[in-house]
Amino acid sequence: MTSTAFPEAAEHEPEVQPPGRSGPLGQLGAWTAGHFKQVLMGWLVVVAVLGAFAPQVTSALSGAGWQSNGSESVRVRELAQEHFGGNASSAIQVVVGSKDGKVTDTSARKVIAEVTRALKADDRIGEVIAPQPGVSISRDGRTAVVLGGADANTDDMVRAADDLKEPLRKLSTGDITVRATGASAMWSDFNTANLEAMIHAEILSWPVTLVVLVIAFGSLVAAGLPLLLTMAGLAASVGSLVLLSHVMPISIWAMDFALMFALALGIDYALFLVIRFRAALAASGDRRRAVVETMDTAGKAVLLSGLTVLVSLSAVMLVPAPAVRTMAVGIMLSVVFVLAATLTLLPAVLGRLGPRVNKFALPRTRADRAASPRFQAWGERLWRQPLRFGALALAVLIALAVPVLGLKTAMPSIKVVPENDSSRQGYELVQSALGKGAPGMLQIVTPSADADAAVEVLTTNEGIAAVTPAQQAADGSHLTMIQAMPSVDPSDGQLARTVAGLRAELPPNALVGGAAVENLDLKQSLDDKAPLVIGVILALGFVLLLIALQAPLISALAVLTNLLATGAAFGVARLIFQDGHLSGLLGFDPQGFLDGWGPVFFFAMIFAIAMDYTVFLLSSAKEHYERTGEPRQAVIGALAHSGRVIFAAAAVMVAVFFTFALADPLPPKEMGIVLGVAVLLDAFLIRLVLLPVLLRLTGRAAWWSPAWLRRILPDVRFSHD
Repeated sequence: MTSTAFPEAAEHEPEVQPPGRSGPLGQLGAWTAGHFKQVLMGWLVVVAVLGAFAPQVTSALSGAGWQSNGSESVRVRELAQEHFGGNASSAIQVVVGSKDGKVTDTSARKVIAEVTRALKADDRIGEVIAPQPGVSISRDGRTAVVLGGADANTDDMVRAADDLKEPLRKLSTGDITVRATGASAMWSDFNTANLEAMIHAEILSWPVTLVVLVIAFGSLVAAGLPLLLTMAGLAASVGSLVLLSHVMPISIWAMDFALMFALALGIDYALFLVIRFRAALAASGDRRRAVVETMDTAGKAVLLSGLTVLVSLSAVMLVPAPAVRTMAVGIMLSVVFVLAATLTLLPAVLGRLGPRVNKFALPRTRADRAASPRFQAWGERLWRQPLRFGALALAVLIALAVPVLGLKTAMPSIKVVPENDSSRQGYELVQSALGKGAPGMLQIVTPSADADAAVEVLTTNEGIAAVTPAQQAADGSHLTMIQAMPSVDPSDGQLARTVAGLRAELPPNALVGGAAVENLDLKQSLDDKAPLVIGVILALGFVLLLIALQAPLISALAVLTNLLATGAAFGVARLIFQDGHLSGLLGFDPQGFLDGWGPVFFFAMIFAIAMDYTVFLLSSAKEHYERTGEPRQAVIGALAHSGRVIFAAAAVMVAVFFTFALADPLPPKEMGIVLGVAVLLDAFLIRLVLLPVLLRLTGRAAWWSPAWLRRILPDVRFSHD
């Protein structure tokens, strides 16, 4: 397409900067290069002060937060804790099972008394409710449940489960089994198993990461720079999470996601800056000038990339689930600190190192050029045969994205907890002794005047297997609690229909809750918010690209291709985790759905990473178009200068994410495979094939923008002449 189709394109020719002129980032680079000691001391102080809090992270961060704030079920839990002795969904249930006798026998009663003493000794436990016939003692008399009421918030109740589950297990004898279970114990086991698996996977990924870094940078000194950024960013972000936990509960999961993104972005940003710096240094021989040029070009792209990542993740804050929100907060903190280190500490180190950045180089390493001959040749091939390669990439992505239309989501079942953990064993004991739906007891809180009507609705509902006697609040609040056992397992899809029916039929002021219902309400909230979150992410991503590139067409195409890669990743997730393909190879039993937080949280993470690569590629393309005004140079130059960065950074990310596929628990396995596939598809099919092809096919139109738009947008340029 020629410029005559878009007459204003000719008015949008880039202005060549006079030699020596630099923008704000170039000036920042010049200052840091000339003040190495001050920058280093500043970062040492930041890392030392914030890092001093880092060892407290496992005890300071919370283990709960998987709830929908403001939901009916959360209100029931609050009322139960306030008016019914802590008989809430967060209470700790202790299952006592006798193999040869009854729980009324002397030996069993002695164990129950010891269980009661252990619970009462913990100040986070409220009223301890003894086993009651017809309610918490099985019909055969061999199993009983002691309830340790919740007298603390959900995070402290998970910590109580952390502290109590092993001492309670040790009360078991040869004939009597004691296990802590319930929602708090389940989240305790869930967090422990998954965090251990994630840490193990991260340790396994380090050797692969180091090998890829050495190959990508071509020298041992340069390869160590991403680790410098990662350590500085991680220490600062983890310490910040601990401080922030004194203001608001922060999920323990935030720490692992912060580590993951600190490593991934530290590598991305260091690659982009170091490769540019080495070429600029070889061209001018002046380390200070090389830093200025690097910051004016690659530094600007890194800043915009970091902003797009932050904006994408900020949309997750629209979800009213504390755990999901704070995981996004953890990632955002790591991005902020890694970005700050990249734009201050890294240029200072590069300015000090100068030619020594190439020390201990691999044989035949060329540090004097930013362009890769191989990727330049690839760019020339794409320019000659765009339809051949573009159509193939598009066909693969569409084929993989089609299965997403049948994707199902649900909150995880008890199967995500290891078989030997207390909560799962207690769950199975309760289920075998009291009934299939016993682990998912519903709690109905209603004004006492409506209690009889509520009982009648519950006893006539086909989805309810049993109803316990109504319990009136002892504090004069005129509230009554009724507990009902569903006829199905808590993970059965029928439970959602039962709860919806009860909420429609019960008296207007009756509230339905319980641990299983909290999961249902959270899943519904995630589903309801997903379109809004995805829409906000897409809109904000487009706006940021528009500001950076000053070109509406390529900005829109970049966002659409990001969406296509994300859809393909979720299509693969459906085939593996819902339909069970490759489950034998990967070592898991499919649940028949993807975990409920996947669409919102994984989408935000995938889109953030995709935008990272998008900015690297298109900022380089825009730089070459500003210099030459030629679409061909924009495509080939972009691939030559950013292709190696994208390839190497994606290789590291894929290696890191796919190590999580080796984890035994299902959630880390889901995360590793979904994110790994997303990065693989996005980097190698979108950024290195489809998006350059689209630049080729659209020609000058890709960089055209109307005059009125140019007047309102800030003038962002990437060339440095």
